[in-house]
Amino acid sequence: MAIFLTGSSRVIVQGMTGSEGQKHTARMLAAGTAIVGGVNPRKAGTTVEFALADGARSIPVFGTVADAVAATGADVSVIFVPPAFARSAVIEAVDAGVPLVVIITEGIPVADTAVFFNYARAAGVRLIGPNCPGLISPGKSNVGITPADITGPGRIGLVSKSGTLTYQMMYELRDLGFSTAIGIGGDPIIGTTHIDALAAFEADPETDAIVMIGEIGGDAEERAAAFIREHVTKPVVGYVAGFTAPEGKTMGHAGAIVSGTSGTAQAKKEALEAAGVKVGRTPSETAALIRAIVA
Repeated sequence: MAIFLTGSSRVIVQGMTGSEGQKHTARMLAAGTAIVGGVNPRKAGTTVEFALADGARSIPVFGTVADAVAATGADVSVIFVPPAFARSAVIEAVDAGVPLVVIITEGIPVADTAVFFNYARAAGVRLIGPNCPGLISPGKSNVGITPADITGPGRIGLVSKSGTLTYQMMYELRDLGFSTAIGIGGDPIIGTTHIDALAAFEADPETDAIVMIGEIGGDAEERAAAFIREHVTKPVVGYVAGFTAPEGKTMGHAGAIVSGTSGTAQAKKEALEAAGVKVGRTPSETAALIRAIVA
């Protein structure tokens, strides 16, 4: 079992023929992901060859997402296009009926994100990202840029705003493994929230405990704490990046801005702890807390 992404997911790559798209398509294929096609209107009808340890793979390129879906039955799209083209890429995937769209691209204007966020929501399409590492269900499928060799399958669910902290937590708990690890991104507008992931992990019979990584800025973690208090029965351990960040500064992600006491790491820690979530002050301390629960 996994949330959002399973071993039967059939994935297309918008932007597969670009340098980043090719590099990460090769990594996804090596991880066992069922990549069934790429999309580039200028290279429709061609193929891209990938040299893998178990032999070469030839992936067809389609002119549109609709063509790719019709030919392959794809139900996931991962987007590696430049920021200027991201809005149209997401809208194209939504129009083609792809139920899960993962947007790796960073630097997308917030106004563009607002447009495709509302467009996707109206169509019932789940977006992950933008500006995120994607998601991985170890041993089943990996969509995005998360390294597949730092952990294995297990019974911990992980949801994180930060890509690098996602990787660190996966590595710290590699002996226990994960059902799904999802990087939701740190932009001001994101398609899938902490709450969305928490609800999915709560409903997943093969997830026993949850790690939630947040960061300073906004009130997403406070809202997640309220949701945990009311709806989550499984143990949750948290970490909030930014305890040493100065007030009034944008730190890293565009959404990580603190104003006065609003959005501070301490305020988020207190909200989570009030909901029964144990919160570590470092990633290693957080890993130790979840290890004590599930080991």
